[in-house]
Amino acid sequence: MKLKTGLLVLSAALSFNAYAQAPIVIKFSHVVATDTPKGQAAERFKQLAEKATNGRVKVEVYPNSQLYKDKEELEALQLGAVQMLAPSLAKFGPLGVKEFEAFDLPYIFPSKTALYNVTEGEIGKSLLKKLEPKGITGLAFWDNGFKVMSANKPLRAPADFKGLKMRIQSSKVLDAQMRALGANPQVLAFSEVYQALQTGVVDGTENPPSNMYTQKMHEVQKYVTVSNHGYLGYAVIVNKKFWDGLPADIRTALDKAMREATTFEKAIAQRDNDMALDAIKKAGKTEIYTLSVKEQAEWRKALLPVQQQMEGRIGKDLISAINKEAAK
Repeated sequence: MKLKTGLLVLSAALSFNAYAQAPIVIKFSHVVATDTPKGQAAERFKQLAEKATNGRVKVEVYPNSQLYKDKEELEALQLGAVQMLAPSLAKFGPLGVKEFEAFDLPYIFPSKTALYNVTEGEIGKSLLKKLEPKGITGLAFWDNGFKVMSANKPLRAPADFKGLKMRIQSSKVLDAQMRALGANPQVLAFSEVYQALQTGVVDGTENPPSNMYTQKMHEVQKYVTVSNHGYLGYAVIVNKKFWDGLPADIRTALDKAMREATTFEKAIAQRDNDMALDAIKKAGKTEIYTLSVKEQAEWRKALLPVQQQMEGRIGKDLISAINKEAAK
């Protein structure tokens, strides 16, 4: 009997030990390709996190909407079905944190320096804090640069948009932006855009060049306008309950890994967009046009009213604070 009891104790101890040594799994889901800035940074975070925790954490990256599409991923995070996401900042408006839609305002960031003054300063920190009541902890802002416009007709003046069906993310600001240009905004999941462009369900869209190229949208769009009218960025977020429940030393190691992955991501974002635009040009299927200073001024004039329209939704004080920070 003693032998049997001893074996049971030993078996239980071994089982417990095996359980204790099982790595903490972080499922990191996103909707873009692995070779985009976000995709590469997610892979870099995986490497850094696993190394920094000596294998106590295992990061499983699921790119290209393998697990969830745009509208599904935030709910999946809140439910704990995945632990980490890097959604575009436009996704937080539908969640009820409308302040993030300030990032969608056209021409609000005149440069990357102005942008980083906001994301890396007090405004950025206070915005991430607003996610906590939703069960979400914000870890970092990732960058995907400024957007170009594309369609199957040249887009050189605001009047050229009249009547076009333009795909947007689910964002009231982007809806207002397209309407200010005379277009008809169409909300579609990112994974559905290529087919919608190919079949004519929509006429055009807006994207940073790296997203456009990796999703092969240039194959079904004859014209691209380098307008730099809007910004596309991401917030890396985790399920708050999961994050708060991690051992303190693990959390510290993951924070460090995220800081390093963020530095890497920012370094490659502009490079990858420049390379993507060059690759689109070399593919020979798309004519690329860069707005002149005069033409860009015309676009700015057409789109400036969007800021005033959105003051009630985003907050007049926040928009003013961003404009002030961007002007430094």
